[in-house]
Amino acid sequence: LSRPSRSANRARPSHRYQRGAPHRSAAGRARSSHPHPRPRSTDPAQPGRAAMEIVYVYQKSRREFGRATSHISDRPAELLDEFAPDPSIKDTQYEVRNPTHLDLQAIPEMSEHDVNTESFTYTSVGMLHVEGGWPKDIDWTEKDQTARFRKKVEKDEEYIREVKALADVVEHHIKQNNAIDIYEEYFAGEHADHSSEAPSAKTLSVFKDPNAIKRTVSTISFHPDGGRKIAVSFCLLQFQDERSETAANQSYIWNVDNPNQPELELNPQSKLCCLEYNTKDAFLLAGGSYNGLISYWDTRRGSEPVESSLIEKSHRDPVYSIVWLQGKTAYECASTSTDGQVLWWDIRKLGEPTESLELLVGDQTLGGVSLEYSAAGGPPQIMV
Repeated sequence: LSRPSRSANRARPSHRYQRGAPHRSAAGRARSSHPHPRPRSTDPAQPGRAAMEIVYVYQKSRREFGRATSHISDRPAELLDEFAPDPSIKDTQYEVRNPTHLDLQAIPEMSEHDVNTESFTYTSVGMLHVEGGWPKDIDWTEKDQTARFRKKVEKDEEYIREVKALADVVEHHIKQNNAIDIYEEYFAGEHADHSSEAPSAKTLSVFKDPNAIKRTVSTISFHPDGGRKIAVSFCLLQFQDERSETAANQSYIWNVDNPNQPELELNPQSKLCCLEYNTKDAFLLAGGSYNGLISYWDTRRGSEPVESSLIEKSHRDPVYSIVWLQGKTAYECASTSTDGQVLWWDIRKLGEPTESLELLVGDQTLGGVSLEYSAAGGPPQIMV
């Protein structure tokens, strides 16, 4: 290629690439032409001088547009240059990073919780269905109205059609019952033993006397509302027991779900030989003491007894049994003792018993140690 002049009056060379030029010849369509210089005058002031412009012209057929180039061919790799390592910059410009350890736990964390569900009271409720299905304007107690309504319905064509449809279904089941004996005993004479193991009992909770001197449990009374609480009376029933003077008088109420700590402590004047919940009012308890007194508690008022009977109007021996009576009110009870008496009480007036009964058989007085009352028989029906 010729080098253009450096004169200011001459134009600088330029490169121009043209694609899709018009077809000139068959040789031009098959192969690109070689570059060739073309003189051209670019300065109008000096038409005698011409500048050299290099032009590359590629001629290609229109149908060959978009095809892959054919002048590129695969060849083996060639090493152009080599860069040797420089140990001098290793310690000054680069620093080795220590490995970092990160522990991941893919198993989810789980915890265990114990929940005591709340007890509920179940009540049996019955319903007496007399007759229904009548329209609002029909009084089913009036026979004339129901008779007129039946006649009106029986004349309806839809009613007759439904009765015929139901009759076919009923007839099918009647025939089925006649063909199959539903009361047939298929395994008559064979006895199946369904008991897989012997009857057994499992200990769920243990309630212990929290005092240092352990006493005997004389009675246990369950809370009438589902048995979620128990009232336990403690007493030393041995006559002239040396521990009686130093033993505590308290009895306790426990929640069955928490045997570790009593829910309420009862403080009688003397050790309780019997203790019973009121079946009508679950907050009331009545107890009989070792010295013959009758006391009652209201758990809403605390540990001390609300009222106690007078010593001269009470039993002369320990009270071994007390029961609540199902009377007009929820405040009547009866007690018995080995002194041979059965006394009736109204806890609202414990100054003296309302009635008394001597357990006499001929000339001999018997002591009562157990008392049972049947609500079905009424207040007089008491078994001693």
